[in-house]
Amino acid sequence: MDRSVHSHGRHGTAFASNGHAQGDGSARSVESLFACDVFTERVMQQRLPKEVFRRIQRTITHGERLDAKLADVVAAAMRDWAIENGATHYTHWFQPLTGQTAEKHDAFLSPDGRGGAMSEFTGSMLVQGEPDASSFPSGGLRTTFEARGYTAWDCTSPVFLVRSTGTVTLVIPTAFVSWNGEALDKKTPLLRSMQAVSAQAMRVLRVFGTADGVTSITPTIGAEQEYFLIDRECVFRRSDLLSCDRTLTGARPPKGQQLEDHYFGSIPPRALAYMAEVERELVRVGVPVKTRHNEVAPGQFEVACTFETANIACDHQMLVMETLRRVAPRHGLQCILHEKPFAGVNGSGKHVNWSLATDTGVNLLDPRDETHSNMQFLVFLCAMIRAVDLHADMLRASIASANNDHRLGANEAPPAIISIFLGDMLMDIIEQIESGKTKKTIKGGTIDLGATTLPQIPRHSGDRNRTSPFAFTGNKFEFRAVGSSASIAWPITVLNAIVADSLDFVATELEKAVGTKPTEAKLQQAVRAMLQRLVREHKRVIFNGDGYSQAWHDEAAKRGLPNFRDTVEALPALRSRKAADLMKRFGILSKPELESRHHIFVEKFVKQVTIEAETLSQIARTQILPTAIRQLTEFAESVGASDAADVPSTTVREMLEIYTDLIGRFRTHTISLESLLAEEHHEEPEKHAQFIKNKVRPVMAAVRELADELERRTSADLWPLPTYREMLILK
Repeated sequence: MDRSVHSHGRHGTAFASNGHAQGDGSARSVESLFACDVFTERVMQQRLPKEVFRRIQRTITHGERLDAKLADVVAAAMRDWAIENGATHYTHWFQPLTGQTAEKHDAFLSPDGRGGAMSEFTGSMLVQGEPDASSFPSGGLRTTFEARGYTAWDCTSPVFLVRSTGTVTLVIPTAFVSWNGEALDKKTPLLRSMQAVSAQAMRVLRVFGTADGVTSITPTIGAEQEYFLIDRECVFRRSDLLSCDRTLTGARPPKGQQLEDHYFGSIPPRALAYMAEVERELVRVGVPVKTRHNEVAPGQFEVACTFETANIACDHQMLVMETLRRVAPRHGLQCILHEKPFAGVNGSGKHVNWSLATDTGVNLLDPRDETHSNMQFLVFLCAMIRAVDLHADMLRASIASANNDHRLGANEAPPAIISIFLGDMLMDIIEQIESGKTKKTIKGGTIDLGATTLPQIPRHSGDRNRTSPFAFTGNKFEFRAVGSSASIAWPITVLNAIVADSLDFVATELEKAVGTKPTEAKLQQAVRAMLQRLVREHKRVIFNGDGYSQAWHDEAAKRGLPNFRDTVEALPALRSRKAADLMKRFGILSKPELESRHHIFVEKFVKQVTIEAETLSQIARTQILPTAIRQLTEFAESVGASDAADVPSTTVREMLEIYTDLIGRFRTHTISLESLLAEEHHEEPEKHAQFIKNKVRPVMAAVRELADELERRTSADLWPLPTYREMLILK
């Protein structure tokens, strides 16, 4: 999927900010296409006094503080709008460190003390809530008896209504912090990182003299979501799908994705009906869904959104996942967002397209026509190269999870080695920069298709590379390694942070070089020298070849690039002094806040794999072994009947012996798994994670291998679990 970053302001697509799709003058309002349940800019303008509207807009666009009186007026207008649309409750909707969303619903009606009720929703109720901070993961920031926490309204993310089972709720996107102000969520550091990257990017524009009229620079995100659809009936017959969102056993079917016939194929009618309902619900709450199609694996699909401001895009991504899950049962389906729900076919990822846009609508990663002479673009490009090279370990840690371990590095997803793909045109310019002379830009030209009825189509100046984890794709970077079930807020926070660090470095160097009285000659000289230095020091992270090949792994090792093959290897990067200093310097996370995330991520890895191991053990004991014994009994009875009839039983006896051996080995490994799970673990979480990685996971793999072999040798009418053949073909 490859979509362009259009010129836009702070809110990106106007689906989120004013209810209109961007495009030509004939674009119709979202309200004219779908019912709109978003408290849009237009609704605010209609309901708020003119001065209040102007001030709330300045708060949203320029970050001015929201005073109490202003909040009261906005809250009253918001309440009236919500109640007119059927809302009875409101909720502060936030993203704790569980990786999901959280909400507590409060009624608008309150007792009036005279036997009646009154509608109440004040500015303070809009701006701040108070959920229990000890009941969410805190990584040591909060203890059980330290319960006070606060939610704080993110006024830059649109408020919306959610309709469900006859109820309507006003949903207010918020941040979540503890009593002492430490971030307990994924939104607070994201907003801080956006502020940091904006401040440093503005410094670069000032050096170039292009900051006039620009007040802020915003990371913009376009996210693509892959997912599987299977019959819901199958899920209730598989405890692994119910508890773990993935199959822990399952023999590969004869037909998987070998024929490459599912990708971009005709969408099955049942799936299309589901997609259409999902899209209607998403557009209604302001999520700008754009694209839908079949993905590579059978039963796999994708939905993609257009570009928006980073924090809005992250909120909308959570809504996409929630809506995909919620709507599926209405169609008798189950939506699976796990990164690797089925072995032997492609897993699911989430491609996150990232760019930088000024609030005047300029995309700072647009190379323009004569790229070699576009010095400002080249500065931002080389700053990105430096950021990824210096902080590849942090970027890799940001997408580490037990789920993603099953996907990264396979021939379906980028390798665990973080590298940058630039394409032919930019690579040629990088080589020119290194040589000290930039003279030309490779042109793409056109392609003549050889038939007069077909148009000549423009050809890009470089190819795409689906094996790269971080690829430049025209006027944005595509971070392809994010997991399908993950919140994108944390990877984007880390990406913003490392880019802010590089832009700070670049701006500082250029400011020193041009001095207080800059001239065009001084600037050109300083930029060329700095670009050459950045390329020479950090070009090792650029790779345009096949990321799946062993040759690249060997070459990456020679270049000294880190290769963290799994979560346990990757997460320690978050405990490094380098990471702590970077996050603290830009006010994104304090050292305790960063350490808390490391602790939570390690604990989640341990808990997730332990749940999977216990589920696998239960399936083995209560379903597969009893089934295997019944099959063994049938073989034994066949041998006995043959012997009694004095009929040769060589073939059946051989089947009996093979099956008996299989059951024995399966039972032995199952006992080993149960023994490992029974061990006491009082050591550090990191040591427990190492134990899970080095001891538990290999035994789980052995149990699965034998279970799959038993499935292949067991009568279909006896096998207790829905098979891959049944689940992967959506009818």
